[in-house]
Amino acid sequence: MNAYVILCVDHDPIIIEKLTHDLAPFRDVFDLCSADNPDDANALLDECQHQGQQVAMLICHNQPGDDSGINMLVNIDNHPASIGARTLLLSDAPQYDAILQAVNEGRLNYCMHKPWRRDELQRVAEKELTTYVLRYCQHDLLRYAEALDHRALLDAQVEREINQFQSQLFSPSSSDTRAIADKVIQGLYAFFEGNDESKACRTYSPHHVLTKENQPNAFLWFIAEGEVGLYKTDDDGQEHHVSTLKAGSLIGSMSFVTGEVSFSTARTLTRTQVIKIDHELFAKIMRSRSELLPLFIQHLLLHFNQRLKRSIGTEIQLQQTLASLDAANQQLVEKEKMALLGQLVAGVAHELNNPVSAILRNSDALGDALQAVAQAPLAPDSLEQALTLLQTNREATPLSTAQARAYTQALTDQVTDRHLARDLVGMGLYQADEVSQWQQQLGDAFTPTVEIWRQYARCGRLLRSNHVCAQRIADLVKSLRTYARQDTEQRQRTQLLEGIEDTLTLFEHRLKPHQLDKRYHPLPEIVAQPYALAQVWTNLIANALDAMPEPGTLTVQTDLVDNDEASYIQVAISDTGVGMTPEQQEKIFALNYTTKREGHFGLGIGLTVCQQIIQQHGGDIRVSSVQQHGTTMTVTLPVSLSPATRKEPQL
Repeated sequence: MNAYVILCVDHDPIIIEKLTHDLAPFRDVFDLCSADNPDDANALLDECQHQGQQVAMLICHNQPGDDSGINMLVNIDNHPASIGARTLLLSDAPQYDAILQAVNEGRLNYCMHKPWRRDELQRVAEKELTTYVLRYCQHDLLRYAEALDHRALLDAQVEREINQFQSQLFSPSSSDTRAIADKVIQGLYAFFEGNDESKACRTYSPHHVLTKENQPNAFLWFIAEGEVGLYKTDDDGQEHHVSTLKAGSLIGSMSFVTGEVSFSTARTLTRTQVIKIDHELFAKIMRSRSELLPLFIQHLLLHFNQRLKRSIGTEIQLQQTLASLDAANQQLVEKEKMALLGQLVAGVAHELNNPVSAILRNSDALGDALQAVAQAPLAPDSLEQALTLLQTNREATPLSTAQARAYTQALTDQVTDRHLARDLVGMGLYQADEVSQWQQQLGDAFTPTVEIWRQYARCGRLLRSNHVCAQRIADLVKSLRTYARQDTEQRQRTQLLEGIEDTLTLFEHRLKPHQLDKRYHPLPEIVAQPYALAQVWTNLIANALDAMPEPGTLTVQTDLVDNDEASYIQVAISDTGVGMTPEQQEKIFALNYTTKREGHFGLGIGLTVCQQIIQQHGGDIRVSSVQQHGTTMTVTLPVSLSPATRKEPQL
């Protein structure tokens, strides 16, 4: 049984049979019901209401001299099961008075004379049902995509999900910790309602231990009601109460995210209701209730921020109390690492802005490209090539600016059109013999076919860009432990050019007013931390763009340098911006120092972290700048790690 019904009313069984036959393409997602007259139709409406179904479309016949059909159309909104239904009037001959009556009442969407063409009925039904679904269906629009206007439904679904994600992640109430916690807990209870096989929703009596200090913890605990005390043990084995957490708080978040042992012992102080979730269950929840993900990110970040504030408060108290003791001073030096974590947490929302904005822009561009693709039919061979180009651009290895220029020049002589040659190179079709083969095969249709291929290739590039952006967002929580804990991201075989190109993708919109010059030298793979290096490229490129208030040139150059002792990779990112004074260059890697102009966000920690990441890879980062002429940031990384840097770094 489907949620929505198409109701056909006509006294002629042959007409009903033809309607049923012509409406067959919609039967997978709409139930088809029929009645001989309006009285029987009203009985069907009562049955639909009883079964929880809604009539999405009413097709009704009206006989001359009998206004029962028109009256049913006019009064369709009076029945709860047919409010808002789209209406189609069938008539054997023009009935202007009846049509005018229905139009005046505002309840006639289309009039069709018998006999009708099958394609006319299907076209009208698709349009009217799409209108109804877009207006009244609040969930799962894509369920109707195959039967109805898939383009309109896809656009609406994408817009809904983006708006929902934006409103949840960047809502004005994001600072209200309790409100966000309540939404997360309510969402979890809704997920487990009637299906709590894992017994995640639990109630504990006082003095029940949830986590134990220095012991492994594989669970995340949401406090729904009650109070939980946190306890720490000193060097003498004496346990001290350090904090009381109430409803809306998280227990075990850091150990759950990082895999480290618990920081403290958590024990219930009162009768307490909790939701206990392990990693497998957490992944299952987020897959089935994706709307909880942005809320959970907010909840987790605010929780970390509160924990940081408590840590800083404790540090200040220790400094005041133990200022005269050398041991306390040494302890405070170690605690300073937490201050960096606090600043990074404060900037997480800003770090999300680039990929989220890119996804929004790409979705609009992808919609235009898909519309162009859908409206441009291709022959089988050309379609196969188009699909190949789409897949190739989803997995493409980028060409340098010089390579692209050389291929374009070579093809220009062959196709006698520089713009056409540039399009061919841009979509990855730059082998002269292959282009020549298609020219011969397509003849005069070559140029228009290339334009269609370009849209397929554009779809591939946009899909790749969205994947990169979504992966960057998904890795955000994981990246927090890079700053907070010592068990940082494991090193792996890494291709630097891919990471640089993916980062440039995030800045496509900001790069539009500027010229991008890519001078790529082929590079070997190195053993590195790709997510950490991605942060380096992001900071350097963002800084370069901020430094160019007027259209300029961003140059990204890679080189492989060999000497007698070792081989090194150099990545230079240059801008033609405002540049820096010698005094500014001396301070640029200092914590909390920023040269950003008013209106540009800057915490003054980006280059400090970049320097740490590069040094932990056994490399270095240098600045070269001339005022009003621009700046070059050069990163040097060894191809092979030295013994001193093979050990996993500690931030």
